This record gives sequence, C-alpha cells and structure tokens, in this order.
Amino acid sequence: MSTTAPERRSPFSRGRKDDGPRASFRQLLPYLFEHKKILGVVIALSVVGAAASLAQPLLVSQVITVVQKGSPLGMLVWALVGLVVASGLLSGFQHYLLQRTGTSVVLSARRQLVRRMLRLPISEFDVRRTGDLVSRVGSDTTLLYAVITQGLIDAIGGSLVLIGALVAMAIIDPVLLGLTLLVVAVAVITVVGLSGRVRVASRKQQEKVGDLAAAVERSLSAVRTVRASNATEREIAAVEKDAEGAWRMGIQVAKISALVVPVASVALQVSLLVVLGVGGFRVASGAITIASLISFVLFLFMMIGPLGTAFGAINSVNQALGALGRIQEIISLPSETDGDAAIVPVAAIETDAAISFEDVAFTYPAEAVALHDGEEPRDLTVLHGISFAAERGKRTALVGPSGAGKSTILALIERFYDPTAGVVRLGGIDIRGLDRTDLRSQIGYVEQDAPVLAGSIRQNLLLGSPDATDEACIAVLKAVNLTEVLERNALGLDAAVGEDGVMLSGGERQRLAIARTLLAAPPILLLDESTSSLDGLNEQMLREAIDAVAENRTLIVIAHRLSTVVDSDQIVVLDHGKVVGVGTHSELVASTPLYRDLAKHQLLV
Repeated sequence: MSTTAPERRSPFSRGRKDDGPRASFRQLLPYLFEHKKILGVVIALSVVGAAASLAQPLLVSQVITVVQKGSPLGMLVWALVGLVVASGLLSGFQHYLLQRTGTSVVLSARRQLVRRMLRLPISEFDVRRTGDLVSRVGSDTTLLYAVITQGLIDAIGGSLVLIGALVAMAIIDPVLLGLTLLVVAVAVITVVGLSGRVRVASRKQQEKVGDLAAAVERSLSAVRTVRASNATEREIAAVEKDAEGAWRMGIQVAKISALVVPVASVALQVSLLVVLGVGGFRVASGAITIASLISFVLFLFMMIGPLGTAFGAINSVNQALGALGRIQEIISLPSETDGDAAIVPVAAIETDAAISFEDVAFTYPAEAVALHDGEEPRDLTVLHGISFAAERGKRTALVGPSGAGKSTILALIERFYDPTAGVVRLGGIDIRGLDRTDLRSQIGYVEQDAPVLAGSIRQNLLLGSPDATDEACIAVLKAVNLTEVLERNALGLDAAVGEDGVMLSGGERQRLAIARTLLAAPPILLLDESTSSLDGLNEQMLREAIDAVAENRTLIVIAHRLSTVVDSDQIVVLDHGKVVGVGTHSELVASTPLYRDLAKHQLLV
C-alpha cells in the first residue's frame, strides 16, 4: 500500500498470557453432538460389547466348576467361543465407526475455521501470520481426531465394563475389592493431577507448530529473494530454530504423557500382586473358592483395561482441548459484518458524485502498528480530514509521496476498514449502510501487487465472474495484451500460472489481475498503481484497454507515472494524509508546489 501500512506482527503480541485461552470440555461437545446418531450406534455397540465381555469371566468360572465336578461341558465352551468372536466383530465395526466419526469431526472443525477465517476483518490479517492460521486449520484440528479414536467413546463403553466388573468383584469378595480400589484411587489421583499440565503443554506445542508454519511460509513465499540475497543458510537456521522450539514443546508433552501412560500398567501389576497374595491366603482359609479367585482376577483385568482407556482418554482430551483453545480463539472472533447492525449511517444526500469523502479520518489501532525496541504501543493516524468527490463517469487520479494515504482511501471505499471519523458515500449514500456484498459488486478493485491465485488462467479470470464465457475471457485477455500467454501453451485458458503466478512475468501477473477486474465490468474501477510493473508499450496498450472499458464508468486511479495522470478529469494531491490540491494537471502545475515537483520527476515516487 502506498500509505504507511502496518507491518504484520504475531497475534501473540497482543498481550496474551503464555498459556493462552483454554477451551473447556463443554466447547468440545458441539463437535461430538453433530454426529450424535453415529455416536449413539457406537455407544450401543459398546454396551453390547461390555455385556459380552462381562459374561466371559462368568462362563470361565462355570467351566472350571463343571470340570472340577467331572461333568460334561456341553455348550459352555461353544458359548464362550461365540462370545469371544462376537466381541471381536463388534470391536472391529466400532473401530470403523470411530475412525469415520473422528474424520468427520475434523472436517466440521476445518469448515468452521475456514468459513470464519475468510470472513475476518482485514485488520485481523494485518496482525496475524498466514502460516499460523494455516497451522490451526491443519495440525490443531487433527488433534480433535484423537479425542474420538483414542479413548473417549471407548471410555464410555469401558465405564460399563468397569461398573459391571466392580459389581461382580463386590459380590465375589468385598475384601479383595477394597484393596484393589485403594490402589486404583492412587492411580486416578495421579492422572488427574497431570491432566492440567498436559493441556497447557499441548497448547504451547501447537503454538510452536504455528510459529514453524509461519516461518516456513515466510521463507518459501520469498525463496527467490532469499536465494538472490545469499540468505539461504540464515533462513534455514531461522526455520530450524522454530522447528527446535516445536520439538522442545513436543518433548515436554511426551514427558508429561509418559507419566500418565504407565499408571494403568502399574496399577494393574500392583493390584494383581495384592489380589494373588491376599486371594491365595483367602482360598487357603476357605473364604473363597479357586474358581471365584480366577473369576476375580479376570474381572480385575477387565476393570484395569477400561481404566487404562480412561486415562488415555483424559490425556488425549486434554491435548485436544489445548488445540481447541486455538481453534475457538479464531472462531470466536467477530466476522467482518458482525458489527454492521450497530452502525447508524449518516443520512443520504443528493449528489452527482459516484464516490465522495467528507472530512474522513482513519487510524490504525495500536496492535496493528509495528514498534521499534522500547517504543510504547500507539495508534497511527494516516488520514486527516480527507474531502473530495469522484464524479460519475469521470476519471480521478490520486497522487502523492509514498505514505500519503492513497491506498488507504481505496481500502475505505471497499470497506476493508471503516473510517475513524467522517463519511464515505456511494452515490450520496453512506457506504456503512450498504450491504458489503452489494457494495463490492459495484466496484472493481486491482490492488497494489495484485495476487495471482495458483491454478489456471481461467480460474483466475472467473474469480469474480464465475459465469463468464470462454469468449469473454479471451476478449478481456486480448484487451490487456495477454493473448501471447494463451498462444504459448496448448492448454489455452487452462494453462497453469503456478504458485503466486510464478509462470508469468511481473507485468503479465499485473495485467491478468486487471483483466480479472475488467471481466466483471463493474460501474466503478479502483486501480492501485496498476501500471507500475509494465513497460512503455504494454502500459500504452493497457491504458487504451482501460480507456475502452472506462467509458461511462467511474475510475479512481493511483499512479506513479505522469502519463497515467495527465488525462484524468480530476487529480487529488495527497501529502501526509491530507488533501493539498484538487484539479486538472494544468491547474495543479500552476497552483500546487508538491504536484509541480512530482510532475517534474514524472511522479516516480
């Protein structure tokens, strides 16, 4: 932008605490309830599976008793085999449903994130790094998958097994059960104490992954500049530093998780030793039978299994809640339009102007302003009482030194930002009272360094005109002298332009961006230094194309070249966010020293 644009800063520079906002389990529930039908089936299968599992020790006890009596086993063995096979089949089907549901939960989270991200106010992108936002869509949402597939639903079914096992163990021998529960209580207290640390460490790990993604995106997007500057090794070192930061936090999560994982195993071993020791004594004393002791041990294994699953679920849920906090941080941000209902537009007026500014001021908030070491956060005002009118069907040029506020004016017309004070009008109507979609449908905007999207020429052209025909696409490419691009590739409109349009030259990228806007043929065109990357011949051809489509349309043009300015119906001269002159070229040469100086140097500023 030609105004004093704020540099991008980390969103974490906004004074957030080190552990950041935390998500609660309640915030996780909507993602689960979205798939409640499938989860209901899974839970039902868990109940059936739990019943099949609980029946097995009882059958084993009966088999032992029958064998001790010397009676024939009959159908007992087949019933036991049937239960084992049924449990395996139910487990396999349940596993498939869990995997499918986990994938669906991730999809839901990604949809919400992408929908919110692409609707965020432009000011949010001024202070947030692209790589970190991408990381939230990628790695953060993936952790939600673990909630479903690594224990949460299994823990629900397992709790039934746990309760059933406890009831059976209480019936068999309350004394052994009491000793077992004492060991288990110590394990539970240990896991609960560690779970909070897992959540905090997991969030910090995801933040470090976001830092890494932002560093990689930064380096790859400027890889040619990095190579040309012999800065490859320095960039590698910088990215590796972020990678090591993510690794260190991963190790921290692993250390805490490593304390959780063996708790169930230790609890099982200690419980088993206690049961075998005390249980053997009780068998010898005649308090219980050997069949009862074996059944108790089998139920003990059944109880510890779900307990281990529950511990794993606590671990995975806390990791997911750490990531969910970062997801919810974005989802909870207001969208671009959320505050529109509270705006009271200024009353409409009668005017012939297509666009008019009335005493408009604009200030970037402190969090969007880059600071030097030791500087206190401060707001940055870039427009001061701007007033001018762009007549309908006429061409208005904005000129001035770098940082004068030219691009900010176009951003206000597009409602990327709203003015801090004053009014911007479209046909006499305060644009804050217009639907943003309707407003932007009337405006074609070619920004400075207009991006070319990865994909084909056709996809770039159809971005704003999805129903345009091939003939219209070819005609607009011809108008901006891009037919050569079609001719050099047999794919024509389907030819790939590469990441960020790398297959095109700088001038071709800019002309393609202009063609994309011209194809939509809106009544108002905003061109931000649209000819700055063109040579003399292509600039002349593009000017002719713009002249052709500009007939009966309103143009507001930011230009660095005198040749683009002199034919304008009106020129607005800006300096330090203020209007210092308005008029034609000849009028301003005579009346405005700044313009006279700019014209003397061909406006190359």
